[in-house]
Amino acid sequence: MRLSFGQEFKQEQRTILTQRMIQSMEILQLPLQQLEERIEQEMEQNPVLEMHEDEPDESSDSYDTQADEDAESRFEREDELPQGDSTDGHEDFQIADDFASAYSDTINEQPARSQNWLEQQADLHHDAMANLQMHAMTLQDYLTEQLSWFDVSPELREMTERIISNLDGNGYLLTGINDILGMKATADDRELAKQSWQLVRKLDPPGVGARNLKDCLMLQLRHEMPYFDVMRTVIADHLEDVEKNRLPQIAKKTGFSIADIREAIAEIRRLNPRPGAAFNEQTAAYVVPDVFVDKDDDGCYVVRLDEGRTPRLHISNYYRDLMKHRDTTKETRDYIKQKVGSAQWLIDSIQQRRTTLTRVSQAIVDHQTEFLEYGPASIKPLKMQQIADKVGVHVTTVSRAVDDKWIQTPQGIFPLKRFFSSSVAASDGEEEVAQDAVRLKLQEIIDREDKSKPLNDEELMKALQAEGVSVARRTVVKYRQLMNIPNSRERRVWS
Repeated sequence: MRLSFGQEFKQEQRTILTQRMIQSMEILQLPLQQLEERIEQEMEQNPVLEMHEDEPDESSDSYDTQADEDAESRFEREDELPQGDSTDGHEDFQIADDFASAYSDTINEQPARSQNWLEQQADLHHDAMANLQMHAMTLQDYLTEQLSWFDVSPELREMTERIISNLDGNGYLLTGINDILGMKATADDRELAKQSWQLVRKLDPPGVGARNLKDCLMLQLRHEMPYFDVMRTVIADHLEDVEKNRLPQIAKKTGFSIADIREAIAEIRRLNPRPGAAFNEQTAAYVVPDVFVDKDDDGCYVVRLDEGRTPRLHISNYYRDLMKHRDTTKETRDYIKQKVGSAQWLIDSIQQRRTTLTRVSQAIVDHQTEFLEYGPASIKPLKMQQIADKVGVHVTTVSRAVDDKWIQTPQGIFPLKRFFSSSVAASDGEEEVAQDAVRLKLQEIIDREDKSKPLNDEELMKALQAEGVSVARRTVVKYRQLMNIPNSRERRVWS
């Protein structure tokens, strides 16, 4: 091995992503709602960007959304460049970082806004304010309000609020009293804390302040409940047997009949194991489909994008004319060039996103026609590489195109990733079966089984083979566990 400090020439090839290519990939990956936010942000930062109020005039000479081929050609020219190479014209878009502050008074005119645009912005602002969530009441707020129902001393109330603040999201008190009070607590402090804890355990919802699941369920028992004695015994000593469905053992140890135990367990399941969880519920996210599937006159499924939600952008004629005006200073002209280049690349990125998402979605729909006709049970195995080969793009482009995107179909709204599924070999040697279809078949077999004699994993494997699916027993166990289906002993219904 030779070590030296001499200079030498070395030729190598590297793949480098330019900032504009990174931006185009980000635009492709954005779902519709985030794309709208990104466009709004760009319009605030780039004064040369404007939205079309009406349909653009095709004869007008302006910087506008180019045809698909023009946008793609720009992406190809801006594609991954070897290190050290340069592209002519890039220096036209360079500008000093402190230009904005140094020439803040150079451009002081803003493009005129029409009344329609102003009204549209006002409506958007009104909708945004109307959709703001109000502050939801927490478990701690709800419990603290109830303290006014009790005639307690200020010291007891303060300690009770302290206990309430240490409850977890389920309403349990998992922190010890000594940990709450600290090392310097006196015996009177501990006694006051115990009284506060007992007061918390009397509040609504029943079960708050419990130490564990058993304690939580016991707090919710009332003497007037049916099968009270059986429920109390089962909760106190046999919760693990209930989890494992060992009803005969419970009957043998307690002397209760299996029928009474089964009824008592049904009543126990009506109790709330997490009394504080209701205050932690989050509002379900509103899904906006990026792609829609329709049937044309020939009975073929065709995809279309939600074009109405994506604003049509163009570059302001005012700034274009200002850039060409002979009285415009070089600094101002360079600034406008830089903003025009950024705006045009955003427009092209959106157009490229539209083109790529349409082509990828159409390829997916063409492959999963039976899914659209007959439902999820008819889904076919599909890999992203297959779509990439069909569309003629890299597999990472397909991954970005389908990421966090939703499609509205005749069968419902699904994430685009839902249509990709691995395969399982068919027992008859014919076409492979998608894993999702195997899970649906497994669920159907378990739903049809005799619950007094449920099928074990070996029998489930043979039942799937009879349905034309060849899987191993360990695969059946894996699918069953992923679907949260208990084993045969726990599924058995005792008579």
